[in-house]
Amino acid sequence: MQAQVTRWLKDGKIDIFIGYKNFDGHIIPHCFTSDKLDEIKDLQSGQEHYALEKVATKIAAGYPDLTIGLLLARKCNQQALNVLYVWNQLDPERIEILDDSNNTTESDAKVEELPFKEEKGLSKTLLPADLEEHSQAELFPRWMYEFSKCIKCYGCRNICPVCFCKECSLEHKELIGPGMLPPEVPIFHLVRATHMAGRCIDCGLCEEACPADIPLRLLYRKVGEIVSDLFAYETGDSLEQSPFSVLGDKVVLEPKPINE
Repeated sequence: MQAQVTRWLKDGKIDIFIGYKNFDGHIIPHCFTSDKLDEIKDLQSGQEHYALEKVATKIAAGYPDLTIGLLLARKCNQQALNVLYVWNQLDPERIEILDDSNNTTESDAKVEELPFKEEKGLSKTLLPADLEEHSQAELFPRWMYEFSKCIKCYGCRNICPVCFCKECSLEHKELIGPGMLPPEVPIFHLVRATHMAGRCIDCGLCEEACPADIPLRLLYRKVGEIVSDLFAYETGDSLEQSPFSVLGDKVVLEPKPINE
């Protein structure tokens, strides 16, 4: 892996490579360049959970002519890239992938239904199908309990590899009250869940980042299930255009007639 990145940089195939570097025993994202080839000896395989494609999106926005090499450490990284390609956030002609996903351990097994955590909330091990066994009257207070724990840290948004809006609705004063902690329940998470439709690739990073232990993955999995049922669209599995592309390739907060 180190030898291939070195060749890419020396040959000019890429201008920058985004991977992981060992900093004093801590494995964190790092950008490797041709002027510091000696750093490549510290390039690590991707056992950590970071959204490297989000870093690529930020770099590409500022330097669109760069060709970016990217470590594909998890299977969901490719799904995130596909979403970013579809929404014109990254140019696939300017992305080179180094696939290391076979060296990481990820379980695709379905999790069996477990009891609700404590007596108020929802277990993060539940699947959307498990919720169908419970009435709306029972689920509503449980979701409200989960949302009430939110401290509006924006960790779920900030870590998400497919959150790329320049204007974020979660900071729009007519939707989410600015400077208020905690946010009004449940608007913050319902607004974000709506925006995850056709984007979420179920990487689970939002749930890992949440300090309040909210079962965000369960929420977005349900949204993904609805998108799949209504549009037969599996987010991130291909470069097929999203059913929500009718809204345009630029996300804005100005109201627009649906027929435009």
